[in-house]
Amino acid sequence: MDDESIRKTFFLILQKNYRVYLAKDSREALERFKNAKIDLIIADLKLPFVSGLEMIGKFREMGYRGEAILISAYPDLVNLNELSHFSISHFFVKPLDLKALNRSIDRLLNSSKDSSEKRIKFNGKK
Repeated sequence: MDDESIRKTFFLILQKNYRVYLAKDSREALERFKNAKIDLIIADLKLPFVSGLEMIGKFREMGYRGEAILISAYPDLVNLNELSHFSISHFFVKPLDLKALNRSIDRLLNSSKDSSEKRIKFNGKK
C-alpha cells in the first residue's frame, strides 16, 4: 500500500466520525493548517521537505497543543527523547494495525469533548 493509498484509507475510515484534513507533505500541511483548529495530527516520520517530527515541532512552535501521532517504517530512526520533547501521544510502526490506530485515535479524541467536533490532519509522504 503506497502513502497515497494510506491517506485515502485513513480518510475513508476516519471521516465517518471526524472532520479530516489531508496534506501530502510537511510544506503543504504547515501552509494549509497554520491557522486551523486541529485536535490531532497524524504524521509519517519520513516526509518531503522536513520530517513528520520536525513538522509537529513547527506546529508546536506556532502554539499547537493538541494530540500527535507519529508513524514510521523506520523505528530505529526514532529517538524516544524527541518523541517526549515534541509531546507525541502515540507512535506506530508500519505496516500499520489500523484497528489499533483507530482505537488510539478514539481514546485521544474522546478524552475531552464530543468527537463530532474533532478535526484531524493526516500527513503522509506521496
